[in-house]
Amino acid sequence: MNELHTKGTAKHQRHCTECLRVAATGRQQHARGEVLARHRHVHAFAAVVLCGSYVEAGDSGLHRVHAGHVLFHCMHERHLDRMHANGAEVLVLPLPDDWSGTPHAQVSDADAIAQLAERDVPAAVACLLGDARPMPQPPGDWPQQLAAAMLADPNLSLTQWARSHNLHPGSVSRGFQQVFAVSPKAFRLQARTHAALKLYRASSLPAAAIAHMCGFADQAHFSRSVTALTGATASRLRWHPR
Repeated sequence: MNELHTKGTAKHQRHCTECLRVAATGRQQHARGEVLARHRHVHAFAAVVLCGSYVEAGDSGLHRVHAGHVLFHCMHERHLDRMHANGAEVLVLPLPDDWSGTPHAQVSDADAIAQLAERDVPAAVACLLGDARPMPQPPGDWPQQLAAAMLADPNLSLTQWARSHNLHPGSVSRGFQQVFAVSPKAFRLQARTHAALKLYRASSLPAAAIAHMCGFADQAHFSRSVTALTGATASRLRWHPR
């Protein structure tokens, strides 16, 4: 969260206009009403909310978090954060880059984890992972519902979804963009790419097979999408994830 900005190459910026941020381990303070524009994190990390509250809208959906909540972020995840009137204090802890799991959880004693992190960060991470309990997500309004639907099915037809909810496709595109700072089509492609990349790194299947299984037009489409999402080639991420 209180992070470092770096700029990518011009070619990469055409694919991804969000800035790159490196989450600094430790406590981070955020002022009341502060907004962190949509950005990308290279490495996996957890954000433990120690006090205050905020809303995060990103690749894992929309999350309303309060003290005692935890947001887990996978590699190359994008999101934006809108702090509430009371601001927030967040403890950032690193996660293994192959981490995968529920994005939103709750812990029994966030302060105890923060105190342990001051002495022993790996022990605090282990304590967090052992204590975290997944939180059921309420349906929310339609942008949150659409994000959840695309995460569940990255090949979802946006037109059919809009019609089934009595919404105009143009209104869906504009409304979703206002909440997530990205179009539904871009969100859907990123969801598909995250799913494909996770499968690609966890198996020895060739890229062409992964592309077909995950709904890409061909291997080249898959490769371009991975580079746009991560700034690296798929083959490099398979053998050199960091």
